[in-house]
Amino acid sequence: MSSLDSLFTIHYSLFTPLKKGHDSLFTIHHSRRQQDGFTLIEMLVVMLIMGLLLGLVSAIARPSERSPLRLEAERLAQLLELAVTEAQLTGRPIGWTSDGAGYRFARWFRDTGWSEIRDDDLLRPRTLPGGIQISGMRVEAARAQGAMRLEFGPYGAMPAFTVDLSSGGERYSVAGSPIGEIRALAPEGAGNGASMLR
Repeated sequence: MSSLDSLFTIHYSLFTPLKKGHDSLFTIHHSRRQQDGFTLIEMLVVMLIMGLLLGLVSAIARPSERSPLRLEAERLAQLLELAVTEAQLTGRPIGWTSDGAGYRFARWFRDTGWSEIRDDDLLRPRTLPGGIQISGMRVEAARAQGAMRLEFGPYGAMPAFTVDLSSGGERYSVAGSPIGEIRALAPEGAGNGASMLR
């Protein structure tokens, strides 16, 4: 029997009605399944379950790896990014100041000037946890000031800046670029120089 004849016979047997006691269609399908192994769907389900378990394990383990100082640096970076976005959306400048033990945000109003933000849960005044302090700030192309202060205007590029946080001998930085990116940076010497945390 040639291969063409066998192909025709298999196709013919698939379309012929099954007779009582004759289960050739089931037998052909069943024997092919045993030879092929797992289906693509079965493999995808297994991969999905493994991915979910891996993600769950890493999410559970990750918070314990973060130090309180790193968490504060990441929080400050996110809040400064929020302040930049709000200034651009509302058309009102937003300022940030720190006394070392904490920080606060303020909005600029034409008639009253700077007013501390107290009605916003995210941009409210914050006191840093014990032992953590803002130890310094540098702004590109600006003279050193006595107070740590940043202003985010609604128009144009912001100046590049770095805010340093410390706790004992541990240090983290929050850096902002003129294009609006604000990131928490790992300390020097942790890996290959300063590396982005988020």
